[in-house]
Amino acid sequence: MKLLRPSPENPQLELPLADAPGAVATQEPSLPEAHGLAQPALQPDHATWPPAQPNARMLRVGERIVHYALKRSARRTIGFTVDDRGLSITAPRWVTLGDVESAILEKQRWIFAKLGEWRHRETRRVLPTVQWRDGASLPFLGTPITLRLDSPASVLMFDAETRVLHLALPAHADDQQIKDRVQGWLQAQARRLLAERLDIYADKLGVRHTGFALTSAATRWGSCTADGKIRLNWRLMHFPLSMIDYVAAHELAHLKEMNHGPRFWETVESIFPEFRDARAELRAHPPELLPTF
Repeated sequence: MKLLRPSPENPQLELPLADAPGAVATQEPSLPEAHGLAQPALQPDHATWPPAQPNARMLRVGERIVHYALKRSARRTIGFTVDDRGLSITAPRWVTLGDVESAILEKQRWIFAKLGEWRHRETRRVLPTVQWRDGASLPFLGTPITLRLDSPASVLMFDAETRVLHLALPAHADDQQIKDRVQGWLQAQARRLLAERLDIYADKLGVRHTGFALTSAATRWGSCTADGKIRLNWRLMHFPLSMIDYVAAHELAHLKEMNHGPRFWETVESIFPEFRDARAELRAHPPELLPTF
């Protein structure tokens, strides 16, 4: 991932829609150069997923082949990451290749489980476009809600118990009317909830941002400018609260560290310790997985 640094031409740091992958490590791995030793070639006895990364190593684990990319850094522990690129390992420079492979064997159950989860995600990458009609469904805070045109009241109303959004529109309302009403409601919810989550994590970190606004950027979940202004994508309202909180914590951490170095990730972890899992989930949902608006 290219690290964005504030400058006159680029005065803000932004969180891409496809952010860095998650990990199960005690310390956030940095991005050092790849280790240069070549791994002897093995022929897998069956198809593997995902395809091997460039310069990937291979290790036979029982009847299976594990492809992994190895990076060396000054970290103290061996860190594991599983994402759409497969398995990546970041290890201290003093750790031997044998130690790395022993760690893979110890973690093999977790590794194969996570690879299986990503394989499942790949099979459902393309979701149908929302049909703007009575009875349509779309995700809100991680779970589906149903759209209803005939509201019992004369105003738009969301029933949290039944997960039904009553739009207060006539049965003959067209697609654009329904779309506009739903988008307006989602953005109103975003203004309230995202501001609340920013305040919660700002208090935890002991910082204050100078402004908050919504964005509908196609490539960014959020951004933080050098003067403390934060923008968050209203489409985050489709996701569970944990993923929203990760983005809020990420942007607020830039108020202390305007970079993506080790101290930045330590800052994120200090207020949102489970950020790795939430970050991995966010990475699993590129724009094409979101309802079309």
